[in-house]
This record gives sequence, structure tokens and C-alpha cells, in this order.
Amino acid sequence: MRKFYRLILAGLLMAALVLTGCGASEGKDDSLKAVRDKGELVMGLDDAFPPMGFRDDENELVGFDIDVAKEVASRMEIELRLQPIDWTQNVSELASGQIDCIWNGYTITDERAEQVNFSEPYMRNRQVIVVRSESDVETLDDLAGLKLVLQAGSSAVSALEKAEELKDSLAEVVELKDNVTAFLDLQSGATDALLIDEIVANYYITTNSADFRVLDESLAEEEFGIGFRKNDQALRDEVQKTLEAMQADGTLAEISDKWFNVDLTTIKAP
Repeated sequence: MRKFYRLILAGLLMAALVLTGCGASEGKDDSLKAVRDKGELVMGLDDAFPPMGFRDDENELVGFDIDVAKEVASRMEIELRLQPIDWTQNVSELASGQIDCIWNGYTITDERAEQVNFSEPYMRNRQVIVVRSESDVETLDDLAGLKLVLQAGSSAVSALEKAEELKDSLAEVVELKDNVTAFLDLQSGATDALLIDEIVANYYITTNSADFRVLDESLAEEEFGIGFRKNDQALRDEVQKTLEAMQADGTLAEISDKWFNVDLTTIKAP
């Protein structure tokens, strides 16, 4: 009888070990190995978001984030594949495995942090209002009764949702597919103001000698980060470590100076 009980106990222990092993296997993070095995990092981006990622006059994808990502991939000894996506579907693209990360002026928010695994912030930003230079609008209060445009799926949408009093005062809010289209809409007079990332606004106005100005007041203070799948901690940590090394040796500052004439990065060196 004792032998029988010992056999039962041994069987239960073996079953427990098998189940434990299966759980450990299922929970294993192979994200970095998977990227190394395929030899590339697929970067999901909005290809109309200058200066972070956009198409130049020769239709080549360029930008600050692209330059940084290329250097990260090079140091990881893999290729970088640029994958333009519908920005309103960025989390779905990530979850489905079509891309390995969301990296293109991607604002860190509490809502997004519930869905993605963010890197540490690498740049500060604000949501600001852009108007035509001849506009009478000087403050946020002056926007009452006017028409506002912004990019669909952007953090500008979230910023406006939180500014309930301002939103309620507007005559209309128009969501367009990208910021370049939104600038053209503003320039044509179809809308009265544009809510947009300050970094993007300043770059667009300077580069295009555009007849716009930015209001002093802002709607939100933000930070940019890189979004990975929730379970892809190993990949996230490797990219983070590489960014910190680039900060330490001055590479991030060089890339920032190329695009902004100043170092705007906030990554802390190790």
C-alpha cells in the first residue's frame, strides 16, 4: 500500500514539474532573439510626421527618429526595416506582429502604457496651437467659435479631450490623416487653427518659411518614447541600453543637432 501511495505521489510531482516547465516555456521572452534571428528590426512609423519621420523630395524616408533607429540597429548588428503604417492602427499593427516597435514621435500616455511597453522618454514635447500669422487669435480663449484641425489618432486628440472647456467652445473639430495635410488645410483657410506637436510645428514653419505662428499657451506637456509589445521586455531593454550608450558617446546629441540645431534628447547616460 505504501508503495502504491509513493507511486501516486511521484506521479503527481512529475505532473507538477511538467506543468511548471510548460509555464516557464510559455512565459519565456524570446523577443530579442527573434529580432536577431530574422536579422532586422521592423519600425512602425507615420511617414508624414516631419522631422521625426517623413518622405523627402525624393520620396525617401528620413527624419530624426529614423536616424536614431538606424544607429541603434547598426549597433545591434541587424538591419532596420521602415514600415509606414496607418497611425490610428499603430497598436493593432504592433500586436499582430507586423511591426516590432512604434517609433515616430510616439507620446507616452497612461492609456497607451496599458497597451504597450514603453522605453524611457527620449525627448520632451508640448501640444501647441498654430494659426496663420494674420490671425486675430492670441490665446486659447480666442479659439471660441472657431474651427480646429488635428491629426487623427495623435496625442493631440487626447490633449483636446482633456481640455474639455476649450473643446466645448470650438465650433468644429476636424481630424485629418496626417499633420502635413492639416497644415495645408490651415494654410488654405479651411480651418482656423491647428493643434499639433510643438517639435513638428517649429520644424515645419522653419523649413517651409511658412506664414504661421505658435501661441505661447500650450495644452499639454509630453514626452516621446518607443512602444514595444507588453511581453517584449528583452528587446525593449536592449534598445534602451543602446540609446543610453549613444547618449554617453555623444551620438544622440549629434543627431539631434543635425535636425534641431540643439540637443533636445533626454535619455540618461548609464
